[in-house]
Amino acid sequence: MAGADAAYLRMERRTNSMVIVGVIVLAERLTLPELKRLIAERWLIHERFRSVPVEEAIGGTWIEDPYFELDAHVGTLPLPGDGSQAALERLVSELASQGLDPRRPMWRFDLVPHYGAGSAIIERIHHCYADGVALVKLILGLTTAEPGMPLAPPEPTAEDPHQADDALVPWLSSLFAPAATWLGGAIAGGTSLIEAGLKQVLHPREALGEARHAAGMAAELAGVAALPDDPPSPIKGPLGTLKTVAWAPPLQLHEVRTVAHALGCTLNDVLMAVIAGALGSYLRSRGCDPKGRTLRATLPVNLRLADEPSSLGNRFGLVVLPLPIAIAHPLKRLYAVREAMQGLKGSPQAPAAFVTLTALGHLPAAVEALVIDMLSGKASAVITNVPGPQRPIYLCDRLVREMHFCVPQSGTIGLGISLFSYAGELQLGVIADRGLVPAPHAIADRVTAEFERLLLLTVLGSSHMRAPRFPRPRPSPAPDPGSAPRGGS
Repeated sequence: MAGADAAYLRMERRTNSMVIVGVIVLAERLTLPELKRLIAERWLIHERFRSVPVEEAIGGTWIEDPYFELDAHVGTLPLPGDGSQAALERLVSELASQGLDPRRPMWRFDLVPHYGAGSAIIERIHHCYADGVALVKLILGLTTAEPGMPLAPPEPTAEDPHQADDALVPWLSSLFAPAATWLGGAIAGGTSLIEAGLKQVLHPREALGEARHAAGMAAELAGVAALPDDPPSPIKGPLGTLKTVAWAPPLQLHEVRTVAHALGCTLNDVLMAVIAGALGSYLRSRGCDPKGRTLRATLPVNLRLADEPSSLGNRFGLVVLPLPIAIAHPLKRLYAVREAMQGLKGSPQAPAAFVTLTALGHLPAAVEALVIDMLSGKASAVITNVPGPQRPIYLCDRLVREMHFCVPQSGTIGLGISLFSYAGELQLGVIADRGLVPAPHAIADRVTAEFERLLLLTVLGSSHMRAPRFPRPRPSPAPDPGSAPRGGS
C-alpha cells in the first residue's frame, strides 16, 4: 500500500471515521438490480475494490477478499420520516457516524429508492482507496452525457501501490533545491523518529532517500508545527462518535465567478471569505466573540499533474489557511482572505504535507497518531472544493439532479465543509461532530447569507469603503498543483 493511503487507513478513529460520504440525487426512480449491474460492470473492474485494506505494524497492504459478495456492498435503505431533504440528511448523518466493516473491502453503495420524485444513492468509500478527485472520476465513469448513450470505455487507472511514492521524486527534483536533511526539525521532537523510519519509506529503488529533499519543505512544516493550537470554541473541542450533516441551497456558479471577476479575486478567495464570515457569525450566535480569536482551516490541494494518467489512491497535500472570522465587513474580509491565499500560492506547504503523509504511512502507527494529533490541533475545520462536471449527466439513463459529499475530518478536527460544483451550481455541505455543532444548518445557511451580502455589495457598491481592485493573475498553461486549494478529500 502506498504511504499516503496507509496513513489514511490508520487515521481511522471512532470519533473520526476516514470515510468519504457522497450523495447522488436522481430525478427518476432507480431499481436495485440496475444499480448492482452498473457497479458489477464498471466499479469492480478496479481490483482495489475487491481488496481489503489491512493495517500492518509498518504501513499497510491490500489483500484480495476471497469471500467477496456484491450484496454485502450494494443494498437498499428506506428513508424514514416525510421523505424530505431533512429526512435524507438525518439518514446520511446516521451512516456517516458508522464505520465500514474492516473485514470486507471498505466501500458501500446504498440506494434510497424513494426520494422526492426519484431516488438517491449514498456512497461510502474509505479514504485509503482514493481521494475526492479520483473518486469523482470514477463516479463519472458510471454516467453518460445523454440518456440512452452507452457508457464510455473505462479509463485505465494505475494500480501500482508504489506509484504515489515514486511520483514524489520529480516533485522534489523540479520544485526544490538540494538539502542535507529530510524534514529535519519540521516536527518538534519527531525528527529522530522520522529519520529512523526513512528506510521504511523507501521504495526498493530508494528513490525518496536518495532524492534531493528540500529545505523549503522542512521550513514550511516547521512553521506549521510551531503554530499555536486553535483555542477551544463552539466548533473546536472534545469529539464524540456521532456526526450530523446538512447541505445548503446551491450557489449559482456564474454569480460566484462574477463577484470574483468584479473584485479581482479568485473563486476560491470568494468562497473562503464567505465561509469565514459564516463561521464568525455562527460563533457570535453561540456567545463566542471571534475578536482576537484564531481559527484556521486545512485545505486539500490536488497534486496530480494535468496530463497525468488516472490513478486511485491519495495524491493531495494540505495547506493551513487562517480565516479572518473577526472581520464583519464582507469586502474587508475578502481582501484579507485574498492576501492569505496569495501567501500560500507557490508555497511548498502542500507537497511537504504529502511527503509527510507518505512518510507517516510507513512509520509505526503510534508515531503517526502523535503527529496527526499535533497537526490537527492547529485547525478547527477542513474545507475542500472539488470540481465536478459542468453539464448535466445521467446515471442509468436517469438525470443526476444533485451531487453532494462530506469530507472526513482527521485527528481532533470536528468540522468539515465541502464544496462541489455541478451543472452550473455550487453545492455546499457541512458535516460536524454532533456534540459540537448539533444543528449544522446554522453554519450552512449562513454561508448562503454571507454570499448574498457580498453579491449585493458587488452589484450596488459599498457606502462604507472603496473596494481596491487587484490585478488579475495571468492564466498559466497548466494548473500549479500548489497554487489553488481545491480538490483532494
